[in-house]
Amino acid sequence: MADTRIKKARRPLIVFLTILVIAAITLGVGSYLGKASWKPKLALDLEGGTQLVLTPTATEGKVAKDGRTEVTNEDLNQAIDIIRQRVDASGVSEAEITSQGGQNIVVSLPGKPSEETLNLVRKSAVMVFRSVLRDSHQVAAVSPKAFEEQAKQLAVTPEGPQKPEETAQRLAALKQAEELSKLTPEEIATRLADENHDGKISDAPVSAPKDNSDPAWITEKTLYDFYLLDCSDPTKLNDNRIEPDDKAIAACGSEGHSKYILSPVDIQGSEIKNATAGLEHSGPNGATTGQWEVVLEFNSKGTDQFTQVSQRLFNLKATDPVRSRFAIMLDGVVISAPSMNAVISGGSAQITGNFNSKSATALANQLKFGSLPLTFKVESEQQISATLGSDHLQKGLWAGLIGLLLVIVYLAWSYHGLALVALGSLLMAAISTYLAVVLLGWQMGYRLSLPGVTGLIISIGITADSFIVYFERIRDEVRDGANLVNAVETGWEHAKKTILISDAVNILAAVILYVLAVGGVQGFAFTLGLTTLIDLAVIFMFTHPILVMLLKVPFFGEGRKWSGFDAETLGATPTIYAGRGRVRAPHERRSIADRRAERKNEAESANEEEAN
Repeated sequence: MADTRIKKARRPLIVFLTILVIAAITLGVGSYLGKASWKPKLALDLEGGTQLVLTPTATEGKVAKDGRTEVTNEDLNQAIDIIRQRVDASGVSEAEITSQGGQNIVVSLPGKPSEETLNLVRKSAVMVFRSVLRDSHQVAAVSPKAFEEQAKQLAVTPEGPQKPEETAQRLAALKQAEELSKLTPEEIATRLADENHDGKISDAPVSAPKDNSDPAWITEKTLYDFYLLDCSDPTKLNDNRIEPDDKAIAACGSEGHSKYILSPVDIQGSEIKNATAGLEHSGPNGATTGQWEVVLEFNSKGTDQFTQVSQRLFNLKATDPVRSRFAIMLDGVVISAPSMNAVISGGSAQITGNFNSKSATALANQLKFGSLPLTFKVESEQQISATLGSDHLQKGLWAGLIGLLLVIVYLAWSYHGLALVALGSLLMAAISTYLAVVLLGWQMGYRLSLPGVTGLIISIGITADSFIVYFERIRDEVRDGANLVNAVETGWEHAKKTILISDAVNILAAVILYVLAVGGVQGFAFTLGLTTLIDLAVIFMFTHPILVMLLKVPFFGEGRKWSGFDAETLGATPTIYAGRGRVRAPHERRSIADRRAERKNEAESANEEEAN
């Protein structure tokens, strides 16, 4: 029976120690490969990081009378929530995102964030879907004669023929646009510095377009903008410009060497219900191509719109392949312009391009959490020092060490030798917590803040409290007359219920704090919940098994003085089954001569009874 109990106690102990060894080996391999560090990642208050100040830029309908961008508290709070969701989804924790002066947004990211994470903050993620009217190959081949024909067509409007002088001005503008297309960006800039084209180029369609694929949307200004658009200039790909939804526009491709003339907006990005990143599948067997893609899911309204657009573009595929293309625009740049190869009615679309795992995930996060309610530009981006620094961290660690020593002194005074079990439990909890924090920092970007350190210090009391509850239950059983073996088993059955309830309350409080709070309070809640879970693992897989196994050690099992199982500590004299229907107190140790004399007396008594 005793051997069975030992085996049952040994199994969870072996599993627990094996998990710790595997975690340590994993971290060691990651450190050797240069992907991980043995040091926990620190948050903004302890390490510093990167700070970005975002300023809203003027857009139509958002400009106040004084010329500044009109910003409401609702817009600002919505933007902060979206940016926080993006940053959290990228795996960065302990970021600080606040408003400044009711106008700007300050984003502080701990450590050295990746470029993908910074882009999640920089980009507005305004997505729209437009039809392709012409691309760079088509328009670049237009001859001067074609420009004259286009000018004659543009000279006729619903109001009647234009005046001859106006037609001449338009024709001159078109010819000049064609000439400018042959110049370098520097030469174009010089020409524009000397000439003023205001009032010469029309921005109105010649006639009412039939649909968004109708070339009638192309105006003189559209062509003019197209020829002056230099997509090799990086600023053209990062200016986050917002174009009018109801007009044709000229836009660059994200790769920097293609440009398009696009129709008015077909579908708004706000109609996207979800976005996920994954490997592209093709063929009847669904084999992966090795290329990353972003899959969009539209809501019901977007699904209806996308069905109609795909039908229109698919009908153009045979007669005009260019106009059968569908441009997906993000922050004013075409990130993909695929051909419509079928009518899509399921409300799902794929974005493909030069994606990798990180860029596809970043784009999916941007789209999934929506566009910002305002267009922002990065006013400043700079490195900032720690707000508290290593000095406060050292003080926090000293406070934890002092608290640990006081707990150890109390346990040694109250429970004597059994304090070693409590100390071992605290050591296992500390090692487990350290490995968990470092591994989470490596795999999920978790960072330890000063409130998080506070949560770790509180865990000392949580682990010690679980041991005390367990031992006091054992003491109650001994007072009721149970022997040590039964007291440990029965006490555990009662204690584990109390421990589970107590830790469940802590976990519930941690979850509520984490969900409702932000910033440092979230860090405290996370470490509180993490260490409570670790406490459960330690008490079930280490503390209880060790106590069961200690009963096989004479110093503890026989309840010797200062063992913690002695009569003085337990408050009663526990008994141990001694065989032949007898019990004895564990501290009643007898010499070999005494035991021999007792057996001799028993034999003589038996002989006398037989003789009689």
